[in-house]
Amino acid sequence: MNIQDSLIEAMKAAMKAKDALRLATIRLARTAIKNKEIEQRCELDGAAAIAVLSTLVKQRKESAQLYREGGRLELAEKEEQEVAVLQEFLPSQLSEDEIRALVEEAVAETGASSMKQMGAVMKIVTGKTRGRADGRLVSDLVKARLTV
Repeated sequence: MNIQDSLIEAMKAAMKAKDALRLATIRLARTAIKNKEIEQRCELDGAAAIAVLSTLVKQRKESAQLYREGGRLELAEKEEQEVAVLQEFLPSQLSEDEIRALVEEAVAETGASSMKQMGAVMKIVTGKTRGRADGRLVSDLVKARLTV
């Protein structure tokens, strides 16, 4: 079952359970995927749908952080609940240790020893972690490794 089928099934379940937040979040995800399909004029495959959902999660996390900084805790909690719903449809995220191991492999593979070769290392690591790791975290770990 692909992500879009999973979203449809979850939407039906949310309707039956009368879970308004979950239903609205799933509809939002389906709409974002549909908009991307219209934009690209083709049906999205699993990886592209995961990328769309990852973008939605990132947006929600940033919004929650801004709401917290602005003292709007109820809105921050709503955004965090939406993140939890969206993450159910994403593949499990890699831990920091797993990403660090991939960075070490990439550094060994490329022979990188300075920040000048960060692009080559990032290309390899992001290829292996696509959709399963935050790009900012990967970038920070690569920088830390290459500056040592």
